Amino acid sequence: MRNRERIIRAARELLVAYGPDVPLDEIARRAGVGNATLYRHFPDRADLLHEVVVFVLDRMYEQAERAQAEEADPFDAVRRFAHRAAEERTGALCPVVSSTFDREHPDLVSRRTRLEDAVEALIERAQTAGRMRPDVAVGDLMVVVSLLTRPLPGTGCVDNDSFVHRHLQLFLDGLEAPARSELSGRAITLEDLRKH
Repeated sequence: MRNRERIIRAARELLVAYGPDVPLDEIARRAGVGNATLYRHFPDRADLLHEVVVFVLDRMYEQAERAQAEEADPFDAVRRFAHRAAEERTGALCPVVSSTFDREHPDLVSRRTRLEDAVEALIERAQTAGRMRPDVAVGDLMVVVSLLTRPLPGTGCVDNDSFVHRHLQLFLDGLEAPARSELSGRAITLEDLRKH
C-alpha cells in the first residue's frame, strides 16, 4: 500500500475515533510514516480531511455498485449496502465537515452525486419489485445510517459496531414491504437533506 493511501486510511480511523482535532503527528504514526511524508502528501489539515471524505464517498459508492451487481434480491441489495455504509462510520465523520470545510468542492459534489444516484437506483429497484415500502426515499436510509454511526455523547465507547448493526437491522426490517404501519410525514428526499 502506498504512503498516501496509508495516511488516508489512518486519518479516517483516527478521525472516527477521536474527532477532527486528532494530531497530525498521531495520524503519521498510525500510518507508519514520518511527519515529513505526511506533509509532503497533505500540506495542511484541510487537504487531508478533503481526501478522507473523498475516500469514504468512493468506498460507499463501490459498496452500492457491488450490492446492486451481486444481490439477486433487490431488498437484500439495500440491506447489504446499508450495513456496509454503516461500517464507514459516516456519522462519526460529520464533525470533520466543519463550517470551514468546502462541501461544494467539485470533487465532493461529483462523488456525492454518483453515490446518491447509486443508492437511489438500489431503492427504486427494491420498490419496483415490491420488496420495499413505497413511502420512503434515499434520504430516510441515509439519515438513519448517519445517526446510528455517530458516537453517543459522553460515552467512552468508540467501537459500537455491534449495536449499530443490530439497530440498523431493526430499521431495515421496517423498510421491507409489505408495510406494517403508515408513516407520518413524507419520505425524506436528497433535496430535503441538502436544505439542512
